[in-house]
Amino acid sequence: MGLLLLCLSMWSAPVMAACGAGDGKPVKFGSLTWESGQFISSVLQIIAEDGYGCDTDLVPGAGPALETALAQDDIQVIGEQWVGRSPIMEEAIAANKAAVIGDTLQGGATQGWYVPKYVLDDNPGLKSYQDLPKYAHLFTDPEDPTNARFLNCPTGWTCEIFNTHLLKNTGLTTPNSEGIKFNNVHPGTGAALDAAIASAFEQRRPLLFYYWQPTGLMAKYDFAELAFAKHDELCWDKLLDAESQTDCVSGFPVSNLGIAVSTPFINTYPQLATAFKKVQFAPDTLNGAILQMSENKRSGEAQARLFLQQNPKLWQQWVTPEAAQKLATALNVSLDGSTADMGTNMGANPINTSAAAFSGFPEWSFENQLNNSLSYVVQNFGTVFRSISHGTLTYLLLPIEKLMHLTPPWLIIGLVALLGWLATRKIWFAVSCALGLFLIGAFGLWPALVQTMALLIVSVIVTMVVGIPMGILMAGSSSLRKVVTPVLDVMQTMPSFVYLIPVLMLFGIGKVPALFATIIYALPPLIRLTMLGIKQVPHEMIEAGRSFGSNHKQLLIWIKLPQALPSIMAGINQAVMMSLSMVVLASMIGAPGLGEDVLQSIQTLNIGQGLQAGTAIVIMAIIIDRITQAFGQGRRARDELRHSNHSHKLSP
Repeated sequence: MGLLLLCLSMWSAPVMAACGAGDGKPVKFGSLTWESGQFISSVLQIIAEDGYGCDTDLVPGAGPALETALAQDDIQVIGEQWVGRSPIMEEAIAANKAAVIGDTLQGGATQGWYVPKYVLDDNPGLKSYQDLPKYAHLFTDPEDPTNARFLNCPTGWTCEIFNTHLLKNTGLTTPNSEGIKFNNVHPGTGAALDAAIASAFEQRRPLLFYYWQPTGLMAKYDFAELAFAKHDELCWDKLLDAESQTDCVSGFPVSNLGIAVSTPFINTYPQLATAFKKVQFAPDTLNGAILQMSENKRSGEAQARLFLQQNPKLWQQWVTPEAAQKLATALNVSLDGSTADMGTNMGANPINTSAAAFSGFPEWSFENQLNNSLSYVVQNFGTVFRSISHGTLTYLLLPIEKLMHLTPPWLIIGLVALLGWLATRKIWFAVSCALGLFLIGAFGLWPALVQTMALLIVSVIVTMVVGIPMGILMAGSSSLRKVVTPVLDVMQTMPSFVYLIPVLMLFGIGKVPALFATIIYALPPLIRLTMLGIKQVPHEMIEAGRSFGSNHKQLLIWIKLPQALPSIMAGINQAVMMSLSMVVLASMIGAPGLGEDVLQSIQTLNIGQGLQAGTAIVIMAIIIDRITQAFGQGRRARDELRHSNHSHKLSP
């Protein structure tokens, strides 16, 4: 018996050395949102779990938040870290709280400004950034057709900072001989950037954008990099500083890609840290794996498991022989590369998920059909949707936004205060409206407020034009109610993120997809409350109108709508508030405004900026809510309230 226990203890020694010192606590990995990060993190997790017997966990969060958590050892591993790009990580490394280990990508990660290869084929003179002013007319900005567009990094990313500096320092923000300059456009999120690039390639449209590898898009599409000046380390350090006033121009460095780990992790799990140091992929191998993951719609875990099953000779170089044997057993492969049943083992031993428990269900997914259908629509009808987008911008959004930009702030503040007084007949509320808007301006957020208000006004107008007539029709037709009600249920309950990317690919990045997404979200309550208000009109009043010879049109205009007005106004109030709630989500697909400041504050951990932008949104919400509610009460209710207050004062 003692000999058996001794053998068991010797057999488990490698695992205990790797994970036994962690007191049963899981190794926490940062949950990255981009595909290469998801893939690499899953590879590391599988190695840790199946090779070294560690428990692991995923912790979601934005880049700066995860880096801060790593420095505090709240998480232990970030699977993909660009060396020298993050001030937070540099401070943590200097304080010996974290380290970046390994060299994940052979030759380092590359980055730069790109255009589609077919653009260079059609314009052979376009070779470097210095040629861009001559070809600026190719890259028209749909939201500002007189100028060109540069698609930058998502708001708040480090690359957004140096690209903004480079765009200015190269003179591209200054009008060329034809009066065309490049606008700096931020897509909001990495997914929005990818969708905009993919949409441009599918429709063979010119696009100037920043991108990097490792990514699946690099393997899928033919990118052509524009030549830049030689990399200057001193200049590059200045370009990384958001507050810098530098005017230098530098080419892009080749950055080492590593794995960020906390210092306690290295001390507690030395064997695992040693294995992570050896993890390395060739660029084509990593790009190809990410492309497979994207095109087959696999999770990072599924693609990582498949990759490890197909490449045992590669990962054997990373881990100890004991861990290699355990990993091979878990993956159902032999160390020479053969496998018993790779197809059925794809879902085996999933990381922290119970999905395998439901393996008895049939495969009825319509995911691929929907993706193929969307791709077909984008390729064949993209021009139609772009025309709709252009018309919406030209005749709705831009005129209102330009009008509000031309209107002096004091006049807008005065009009809102007057509207507040007309709605409530209370001087203190009118003054509060004026002070609230003045405070937003004092925060330096007036331009963002104007952009948000323009989007809000247009979305509410379109919602009213569609929603009120639809509610009237549904009130008078039970068959129409049976058809439309399920559609409204889907519109009201479907998560907004689901339709943001399809709308972006169809209509392009910026204000128009945000407008349509807002309308989809805000339309159902207005339709429902309009229908409810008309259906609740007393039957006696309708019969009285008919007895006086009123036809259907007269009954609607003179009886039903006036009686249903409080309910309709409640619907408008809800539509406005739900439109405003979409502000932050709309910023994720490139819509400018207050939501962009909130998103940037989240991605940069700028608490002050987030609080200011959030306060501005709250002020807007309170003003709009109180005004629409007051108008919803109707004049009769306000007169009754005023008469009641007057009688109360006169009573002994």
